[in-house]
Amino acid sequence: MYMAWSTITRPICHSTPQAHTETCRYGDGVPTVLLVRHGRTTANASGVLAGWLPGVNLDEVGREQADAVGRRLREAGLAPVRLVSSPLPRCVETAERILAFGEAQADADAEAGTEAGGIPLDVDERLGECRYGAWTGRPLAELAKEPLWRVVQDHPSAAAFPPGEGESAGMPGESIAAMSARAVAAIREIDAEVASAHGAEAIWVAVSHGDVIKAILADAAGTHLDLFQRIVVDPASVSVVRFTSTRPFVVRTNDIGSSLAGLVPPAAAASGDAAVGGGAGADAGPGGGAVDEPVPPSG
Repeated sequence: MYMAWSTITRPICHSTPQAHTETCRYGDGVPTVLLVRHGRTTANASGVLAGWLPGVNLDEVGREQADAVGRRLREAGLAPVRLVSSPLPRCVETAERILAFGEAQADADAEAGTEAGGIPLDVDERLGECRYGAWTGRPLAELAKEPLWRVVQDHPSAAAFPPGEGESAGMPGESIAAMSARAVAAIREIDAEVASAHGAEAIWVAVSHGDVIKAILADAAGTHLDLFQRIVVDPASVSVVRFTSTRPFVVRTNDIGSSLAGLVPPAAAASGDAAVGGGAGADAGPGGGAVDEPVPPSG
């Protein structure tokens, strides 16, 4: 059973001051961006930090998750005017699967004689995964023993990943702060473009990665980057933000549209450490959200 999304499309504003405060708190007259994390990948399932590693694709579960996001959009009657993705294959595939459901809806609308049109898939490198450098392709169980791990967990604004060497040679490193800055700039810039081109009530979709979306949500919530590990972004989850002229509103976070059973943390998650890259989600099985043993998949 999928959660209806129609409630996020447009707050209805009433005339009384009290009602206005309650129903317009998300900001009226601005676009809505749906931040979608890619579906589960082969790296997520094997506990490897994928980063920009080539050849990381959705697994069977991830493909089903991506299809479910597209299905939820179609069933709610939502018609995004723009879809932007990270250039990495796991995000592009997720976006393509979401788009396929939109195209099916467009075909149905055309047969019914209503106006509809497909939207192109845009790629923006600024929405790409954090460049983990020397950490790329390594198991999280191994990374958790690195001194930098504690900085990533407790003071991420100071964390900078060293450039790759050996098997990860050629993989540039990046700071979490730099990743956050480019991603936030991209989302705000595209949102302004959507407002200008399609009007204030437009809906658009951005498909990206766990840590990237967490950084965007932290910025939107006015939360310091050092606290962004407190945010959970599961595979194929949807988080919703509306950028007004005065402040952003975080309307939803980590919405997977399924039963509450998925919110029960695994027993091994007691350490309190976040899964670098976002983890494999609550359905990953034992240790799915932990960083002790077994280690959570990420990416």
